[in-house]
Amino acid sequence: MIGEALEYAFFQRALAAALLASVTGGVVGSLVVVRRMASVSGGLAHAAFGGVGLGYLMGFSPVLGATGFALLAGLGLGLAQRRLATGMDTLISILWALGMALGMLFVALSPGYAPDLMSYLFGSLLFVPGSYLIYLLGLNAVILILVTALFRQLRAAAFDEEYSRVVGLPVRFLDLLQLFLVALAVVALMRVTGVILVIALLTIPATAARPWADSLGRMMVLAVAIGATCSVAGLFAAYALGDRFGAQVPTGPLIVVLSVMALGISFLANRIRR
Repeated sequence: MIGEALEYAFFQRALAAALLASVTGGVVGSLVVVRRMASVSGGLAHAAFGGVGLGYLMGFSPVLGATGFALLAGLGLGLAQRRLATGMDTLISILWALGMALGMLFVALSPGYAPDLMSYLFGSLLFVPGSYLIYLLGLNAVILILVTALFRQLRAAAFDEEYSRVVGLPVRFLDLLQLFLVALAVVALMRVTGVILVIALLTIPATAARPWADSLGRMMVLAVAIGATCSVAGLFAAYALGDRFGAQVPTGPLIVVLSVMALGISFLANRIRR
């Protein structure tokens, strides 16, 4: 079954996309878990759907639209948090609702039919185009370069923001940078699980890795490994189930279910170890 699946070009593309997305999810997801930014990730993911709808309406790539919307939403969220008395949860809820509302409105106004709209909502890993792999490579390169160059500053701000401010680190800039990284990660993971479930790949592998890591760097490596294992396993499981039952099985939900199972195994094994 595995050898047969690997003979198909679409499956090879899906496998490459799963591995590339796992790198993004593991690296950025570790920062999200440490900073407790899970709700922020969900808000940016749903805000990005507004860019998908705008892409359909204006006739350009929905992925580019999602990238632009996610980055603007992250910037707006970071600036508004500093200037408004409104709590972060309220801002995220507004952003969440506005992004989805604009996306649905733009899609409704766009001419013709949006054939792959569901892939942005719920993921469609088995049918990612080759151009998306190039896009993923570019996003991974940007994320890895930024995280590597500013790793010590990001780590300090993640674990002790007050101390970082006292010693003179640009905490406000680092906060905006992390929102920027989360926005890029959301777009990278969108075709894997869709905007509905993208928060899972940003939080579950990193959460499963955290009990076994004594440093942020090791946590990132373990999160990448867990995310890659669950993504590849979910991909093969979707192919096998589709072949067995003669139906198209969504890969995104399978990957999320396997990730939750990995999280449960991690916590159970950690309790036994303790």
